[in-house]
Amino acid sequence: MNRRDWSWFAVAAALIVVVFAAAPAFPQAPGVDEGTLSAEEQLAEAELAQQGESETDTRNVEEILQQQEALLRGERFSYDPGGRRDPFISLFERTKGEGPRTACKGIGCMTVDEIDLVGIVEDSKSGDVAFFNGSDNRGYFLRVGDGVYDASMISIDARKGIVTFRQQVDDPRLIKPYRDVVKRLVPQEESGNE
Repeated sequence: MNRRDWSWFAVAAALIVVVFAAAPAFPQAPGVDEGTLSAEEQLAEAELAQQGESETDTRNVEEILQQQEALLRGERFSYDPGGRRDPFISLFERTKGEGPRTACKGIGCMTVDEIDLVGIVEDSKSGDVAFFNGSDNRGYFLRVGDGVYDASMISIDARKGIVTFRQQVDDPRLIKPYRDVVKRLVPQEESGNE
């Protein structure tokens, strides 16, 4: 080799040394000062950090799998009602806030289905009054705004012989949370025959 070749070789070797000296040999663990640990210690720290992360991930996966197995075995259950009634509660049982209806008396304890429209009295001064026969065979007078157990009266049409109740309904399939129940003075079947 001649002198010119040795100079190119020396420049290339110097560049290689500069590149390797500038680049870190191992990834640095967070919070560890590079100057205090040797290359072997840095490698050991990096391996321990990777093992810790994989152990945490393994524990999380195992925990999720155990929860899913418990659900499948029936040991646990999960239900998000989202505003709907709880399907695990019987429809025949009363809710806590709802007392027994037998304790109260009068039309306020009767449902819309338990009362029958008997007559409508037109009164221009105080408003129309509807006369109902309750399930206890007693007569009751109601005005617009008065209520029964599960609904309140919203309108009286004396000319057509119709009284309308608004009943609250807890059915998630319906768009409106209520339904209007119409009571007729003359049933529809009979009014068509006249």
